Amino acid sequence: MRRALGVEFEGFTWPERFLVVSTPFDFFAVIPHLASVSYVTDPERWHFLLRIPDLWRVMFPIPPEVPDAVALEHAYAQAALASVVPGITNYQIAHTTLYRVHQRVAKTYRVGRMLLAGDAAHINNPLGGMGMNGGIHDAVNLTDRLARVIAGEAHADELDRYDRQRRLVTLEYVQTQSIRNKQNLEAREDKERDRFRDELRRIAADPGLTRDYLLRVSMIASLKRAPELG
Repeated sequence: MRRALGVEFEGFTWPERFLVVSTPFDFFAVIPHLASVSYVTDPERWHFLLRIPDLWRVMFPIPPEVPDAVALEHAYAQAALASVVPGITNYQIAHTTLYRVHQRVAKTYRVGRMLLAGDAAHINNPLGGMGMNGGIHDAVNLTDRLARVIAGEAHADELDRYDRQRRLVTLEYVQTQSIRNKQNLEAREDKERDRFRDELRRIAADPGLTRDYLLRVSMIASLKRAPELG
């Protein structure tokens, strides 16, 4: 629909692809204090683990020089999984998925009677879980306005506020934070890695900073910001 409307999808595509490998292996049994969503920084190959019913999904970045066909081979997935816990190999693999990763936002969310939301309006890397949540926020912001316009309780120009609020808050919060999350995980220089660890320690030691951080990464702060944008 966005393409049919001729709306530009501004942004960029990351050079790496993301490989998601799903396995029933019990990582809880071998990694102490593991959370259901865990991000692991590493200068060579960062990854994250996501627990879903009956499976773990493990995601790895795939260098641009590795062909798609190679990245999707069983042996490649096994080698990637072997880097998660030293000494554990030969995982049972349920399935693998390889996809390109984009950071893009539609130039406008409204074209006359057509309104964009969710992935049609914005896409980003999955680090932080902001894509789907941002789409839900779009829907919540839009539906109340749309209902009032349809009922004749508000002028159609009210829908322009949806465009302003959700597009700008996506640029300010979703794109900025998801890009920062990726950069923190893949940092190669010791100086940058130390900066990230020191920042997290400083935030964890201060209840006020911890609250602000959680409000930001949970996207609650973005909901408060949206009405300020128009």
